[in-house]
Parts: sequence; structure tokens; C-alpha cells
Amino acid sequence: MKLFKSLLVAPATLGLLAPIAATANEVTISDFAPAEELAITNSRVDGLEARMNNIEAGSFSETTTASFSANFYAGIFYDDDGGNDRDDNLTTGYDFGIALNTSFTGSDSLDVAIDAGNADAPGVAEFDGDTTTNEALTVDEITYTFPLGDNTTVMVGDNADASSLFTTACVYGGPSNTLDACGNVNANVDNGGVMAGAAYDFGNGLTAAVGWAGDENDIANEEATDAYGINFAYTGDSYGVSVTYGSTEDGAPVNDNMEVDTFVAVNAYYTPDSGLPSISVGYEAGEDGSVVGNNDGLSNFFVGLTFDEVGEGEFGLAMGTRVNTVEDTDAQYMYEAYYSYPINDGMTITPLVFVQDVSTANTDDNTGVMVKTSFSF
Repeated sequence: MKLFKSLLVAPATLGLLAPIAATANEVTISDFAPAEELAITNSRVDGLEARMNNIEAGSFSETTTASFSANFYAGIFYDDDGGNDRDDNLTTGYDFGIALNTSFTGSDSLDVAIDAGNADAPGVAEFDGDTTTNEALTVDEITYTFPLGDNTTVMVGDNADASSLFTTACVYGGPSNTLDACGNVNANVDNGGVMAGAAYDFGNGLTAAVGWAGDENDIANEEATDAYGINFAYTGDSYGVSVTYGSTEDGAPVNDNMEVDTFVAVNAYYTPDSGLPSISVGYEAGEDGSVVGNNDGLSNFFVGLTFDEVGEGEFGLAMGTRVNTVEDTDAQYMYEAYYSYPINDGMTITPLVFVQDVSTANTDDNTGVMVKTSFSF
């Protein structure tokens, strides 16, 4: 009997609750707020929505990417100040970089490099880290690269090298600033400033490139310091060779004419199939236009070996001229060894040992034992 009563009461109860639920569904904020306050609330919501739309419209393009890097340097540098005592200074430094890249057509590239750091201490400076005033973030370089037809690439930029599109036939990847040019020191013009260049790909590894760079405030005239270069290269899987010519006004006017330094560099590499290290060599010769007399010839030399698989990392040995060798004088060399070990995808440690042959009166060789820790993210 109780079950029968329950079955009778349930439909009646649901019938009473249905109108109440329908009424509740119709209740809105307007039932509780005056019209004036409601108008203010709606206005604020509309304004917030408009701001969000503006933020979305002004955000980074979908083709814009940013990458970040940080390097920390430390080591002991032994030098000689001309006396009998040698210093063993522990030096440190760091730098931080932001690289921004945007493409507007899918085949072009606008690149901006922003750097900061303090990496010019003795010994540490061999890593060629960035040093900026007050260690503030500074726009270091900006370039725009775009294709012209199927085989030509054009680049324009500021604070970029005239040789930005050149190819140097060298596979040695040493971390030192002195030897990383592979002997192509002066011909690979790097005077910076405003630049323009173009490269042409003939196919099958053969390329040609030209470049110019000069002062931003005095472009391509007699008072400006301009640099020009041309480069031809062949790069294959196991060997390559390149020839580079560079001409740089050295900023020392004589008889109202700017003197010019000219250099030619030849580089080559060979990479065996397996078991043996790759070898890179380079030789450069030229003239310093500001030197009066017969001793105006300058040259540079380099040879480097790279062992790609030593444990988990890469090992390298190299020697080359530390400074330009002046004609009829003894060469001053630098010797180095490094090991680059990847801790993970974003962190690499690179110890470096180098000896610099100073070869001047009352001085001994300089020696550095350095380590570089690199992060990329």
C-alpha cells in the first residue's frame, strides 16, 4: 500500500516543481541590478573584450620565432708582463643573446640579434663572447635576407659583415676567437657597418658571393671606410675548397687618398669516411696599404684536426698564426686543443687549452686553461 501511494504522489510533486524551475531559468542579472549599473557593467565587459582583441591582433606573427642562449666562461690565464714573474689570473665572464626571426613570405628572413654580457677578461676573451656597455641588452645586428629568382640570395643589414653570405671551406669548429677564421682572417672582410651582399648557387656544391660594408653615416665615398669582397666555393660531402678576395680601406688617408688593404685566402677541408679525423687548412696573403716600404706583405696560416666521435663529444686540435705575419719577420703561432661535450640537448661544456707564441723581447708564451658552459633554450 505504501508503494502504491508513493507512485501516486511522485507525478503530482513533479508537476508542482516544473513551473518553479521554468521561472528560475528566466532569472537574469537584470532582476537584481538597476539599469544604470547594468549599463556600466556591460560597458566594462565590452571594453575588456576590445582590449583582448587588440592584444591578439598585435601579438607576434605566427612566423616569428625567438631563441635564447647564455654562455658562462671561467679559467686561468698565464701571461708575462715583461719581468720574471708570471701571473696566473682566474678570470670569468658571461654573455646572453636573443635571436629573433620572422618570415613574411616563407622564403625570406628578417633576423635581429640582441646581446648583453661581460666577457672581455684576459683569456676569457678567446671565446669571443659579447661585451656590452653596462652589460645592457643591445641590438647587435639586424639583417633581411630574401631570394631573387631560383638561385640568388640577397642580404641587406646593419652592423653585419660584408662576408655574411661567404662560404669558407673549413669544418674545424674550435671555440677560440684567434683560430676560428681558419686562416681566412682579412680576406673574409668583417668590418661591419651597413652591408649588402648577394650569393648565387650554381648547383652541385658550387657557389659564388659578393659583399660590401661601410659606414652608416658616410656610404661609399672617399671619406668613408668601405670593404668589398668576393668568394667562390665548392663544398661536397668529403672535401671542399674556397677562394676569397677582400679589399678594405684601412682608415689611414695618405695624400687625401684612403689606403687599401687587399688579401686573398685559400681554404680547403677533407673528411674521411670513417676512423680518421677531418682536416682543415687555410693560407692567406696580402698587403697592408698603409705601410710605406718593402715590408708590407702580410700572411696567415692555419691547420686543424677534428675528431667527431670521441666518447659523446668532439675533440679538436689546431695551430695557426696568432697575428698577421709581416714579411721578413718570424711568425707568431697559437696552439689549441678543445673538447666539446653535450650534457643534454640544451647544455654543452667546452674545455679549451691554448698557448700563444708572443716572441717579443723579455716575454714568454701566454697560456690559457679555460672552460665554456653553453645553454640554449
